[in-house]
Amino acid sequence: MRIKKQGQHLLITIDEEYENRPLSDLWADLHLSRKTIHLLKQNKDYKVNHVFSMNPILHTNDVLDVLAYEHDDGTYAPDFQDIDIVYEDDLILVVNKPIGIAVYPDDPHKTDSLSNRVSAYYMTQGYDIPVRYIHRLDNDTSGLVVFCKCHLIQAYLDYALSIKEIQREYLAYVEGHIKEGKEYKIEQNLGKDRHSPSKMRVHSKGIPAVTYYQCLENKEDHALVRCRLETGRKHQIRVHMASIGHPILGDPLYNEGSDYPRLALHAAYIKFEEPITHLEIDLYSPMEF
Repeated sequence: MRIKKQGQHLLITIDEEYENRPLSDLWADLHLSRKTIHLLKQNKDYKVNHVFSMNPILHTNDVLDVLAYEHDDGTYAPDFQDIDIVYEDDLILVVNKPIGIAVYPDDPHKTDSLSNRVSAYYMTQGYDIPVRYIHRLDNDTSGLVVFCKCHLIQAYLDYALSIKEIQREYLAYVEGHIKEGKEYKIEQNLGKDRHSPSKMRVHSKGIPAVTYYQCLENKEDHALVRCRLETGRKHQIRVHMASIGHPILGDPLYNEGSDYPRLALHAAYIKFEEPITHLEIDLYSPMEF
């Protein structure tokens, strides 16, 4: 479907997918909560062809006008440092996170995080919307992070992430050599390391964790691998690769002897279908280290 942002509203041109179907079908496909739907109805925050109705039947080329953007809630104070924008439209923003900063601050008084920088970007662009990240990366991991600009699609993106419809892959340099081409599976539970609160470790009574990895190229004393996650646990790739004798280069927690200048882990690929527009988002961020 075609969309057009107009202030805090989104104009959606209905296509044949929703011909002769109730508006409630679209709300269901977007995984809107009952509370959200109730508020939209209560406040009459949507109209079809300029007319409000509780659950109108939609037809091709109808125009749904819906209040789809929240106002900025001030959660993240702006930090006016440049961000590397990989993709942006009226629904999402995808940013390449550098190493050494968190996706969000662990203290509301701190401002050095990617979310604070995105807040500043929104301000400079005149966007009156809150900062909402869809997923996170470790501080020392670089790569692609998705932010949701439109409140109407956030529940869908959260759901898509939970059922792995948002596909993410990482690139890493690891110690040693691995047979090229074949994809391997690591299935080991992870739990907190009671001797070091900042670390995780393989633990039989921990939470399930599954990582797939494939060697793309063997170099002189290390290998370039591609990793994808079936689960998303803290430090999962780092712990799993270390557990099989191939720790990531430059990992200060799980490869302390490495003199590589940074953690050699990068969120390089992301692919998913954008809701409403059904646009396929397929992005790559090169590993530049």
